[in-house]
Amino acid sequence: MKYAKILAILMFAYAVVPLAVGANNYYMSMLVAALVIGGVALSWALLGNLGGMVSFGHSAFVGIGAYVSAILSAKHGVPVLMAVPLGGIGAVLASIVMMPVLRLRGPYFALAILAYAHIFRILATEWSSVTGGSGGVSGIPGFPELFGMNNKMASYLVAVTLILVFALAYHRIRASYYGIALRAMHDSEDATRVVGVNSTVLKAGMLMVSAFMAGVFGAVNAHYINFLEPDYAFNALWVTLPIVAAIFGGYRTISGPVIGALVVYLADQLVFKTLMPTGHQLVLGVLLVLMIVFSPSGLMSLLKKKQAAPHA
Repeated sequence: MKYAKILAILMFAYAVVPLAVGANNYYMSMLVAALVIGGVALSWALLGNLGGMVSFGHSAFVGIGAYVSAILSAKHGVPVLMAVPLGGIGAVLASIVMMPVLRLRGPYFALAILAYAHIFRILATEWSSVTGGSGGVSGIPGFPELFGMNNKMASYLVAVTLILVFALAYHRIRASYYGIALRAMHDSEDATRVVGVNSTVLKAGMLMVSAFMAGVFGAVNAHYINFLEPDYAFNALWVTLPIVAAIFGGYRTISGPVIGALVVYLADQLVFKTLMPTGHQLVLGVLLVLMIVFSPSGLMSLLKKKQAAPHA
């Protein structure tokens, strides 16, 4: 049953969706944007669920990953498919700079990492010899055509593949000894230290994994839109949208953040924005409040309860 479900998901992602909407550039654009948000939401949820850290600064990882990949490919001729993971490594290096804030907890950690995001945005603006300053980087090469498919379809396939790979990595980490230790830290970090768990090292590892994932999706987005400037790359939306998506879908599950991103972004852009050209985000706000009130664990938890109800 489990393998049948996985096979159905793969067929839907790699065959049904491309056949159904592959010829429509507008829908494909919406899907790629939703998947990028879903990838960032997955990285944010991993840090919150396994690392126990609420980050308000993931825009730093998204922006750095985007800039590293864009500069390497546009100015130094690095192939796009090689530049994207290098963008993730750039985000990991940035996370190492943030390690001193790991000793902070709760809102203090969240605010400290938010401050780092602002610092990196200012650096991207002022370091114009490398980043192009406020003018940004233009002419960023897109993904190469895959099997004759255009750039949008190639971007979609790359984004879907990355989400599946990262979700599998998330699953393996969560099921490992380290994942169990990290989840135990949620109940009592001091107690896990007593039994010999080095919580600082584990949290540092989760921060680097989360940074890599967010940086890679920042790079994917840069190669999709072909342009980058500091205010966009480090925009606060790269924090708020993934958080909303992860909480709406269920940030303690692996699929929840991605499902949440697809539902929230596509519903907002394709339905609410059509009905309400201005102020359509209000509807999302109301839905999020209702979800938190009636199902704090998110959409995936709510669906599981609905499925289990007839057998109760």
